[in-house]
Amino acid sequence: MTAPFRVHDLTATLSTHMPVWPTSPLPVFEPVGVVARDGYAIERVSCLTHTGTHMDAPYHFLEDGLTVDRIPPERLVGRAVVLDLRRDLAGPLIGLDTVKRHWPEAVAPEIVLLETGWSHGRAPSRRYLYEFPGISPEAAEWIAGKGVRGVGIDTLGIDPFSNAKFEAHKVLLGRGVWILEALDHLDALEEGKVYTLIAAPLKIAGASGAMARVLALET
Repeated sequence: MTAPFRVHDLTATLSTHMPVWPTSPLPVFEPVGVVARDGYAIERVSCLTHTGTHMDAPYHFLEDGLTVDRIPPERLVGRAVVLDLRRDLAGPLIGLDTVKRHWPEAVAPEIVLLETGWSHGRAPSRRYLYEFPGISPEAAEWIAGKGVRGVGIDTLGIDPFSNAKFEAHKVLLGRGVWILEALDHLDALEEGKVYTLIAAPLKIAGASGAMARVLALET
C-alpha cells in the first residue's frame, strides 16, 4: 500500500491579460466551441512558449543546447527543496551569501526552488514586471556546482530584469541545468523539508522552453 501524500500545485493559472515578460505579447485564450451551442467545448491558444509558469531549456541561450523535448524525463523529476529568501531580499540581486545561508547542508537536493514572495504581487504593474529579484552569476555558478538538475524561482526570470546579459541563465543552462520561472504558491512549502518535484513542460519539438505544470509531492 502506497504512503499517503499531499500534492502542491506550483503553477500559475494561465489567462488572457496575465502579466508576462515585458517585451512579450499578451497571451490569448479564446473559447471556440461552447457546449450549449456546439455540444462540446474547445479553446484556441496563442502565446509564446515562455508564458506563465514555464521551463527554460538549454537551447534558450545555447545554439547547441538541448531543446525542451529532448530533456530526459528522469531529469524532470527529483528531490527538491525550497530556499525561503523573503526576509533577505535587499534590492534586485540575490547574492551568493544569501543562497549559502539558506542551503540545506544535510540534504543533497536535485532541484532547488527560490522563494522571493514575488508571485503574491502577480499583476501588470511596473514593480512586478521590472523590479523582480534574480540571482547573481556567482550564485548561479555555485548552485550549478552542487550538481542540481533544475532551479526554479517565483519571479519572471532567474536573472533580475536589470541584467540584460542574462548571465545567470547562461551559467545554469550552460551546465545543463534547466530553469523554471514564474512559479506560484512556493509559500505552501517548508524550508528544510524535502519534496518530490515533477516538472512537466509541453513536449514541443525543437523548442527553447515550454509552459509547464509543476507539482511538489509531500509524503
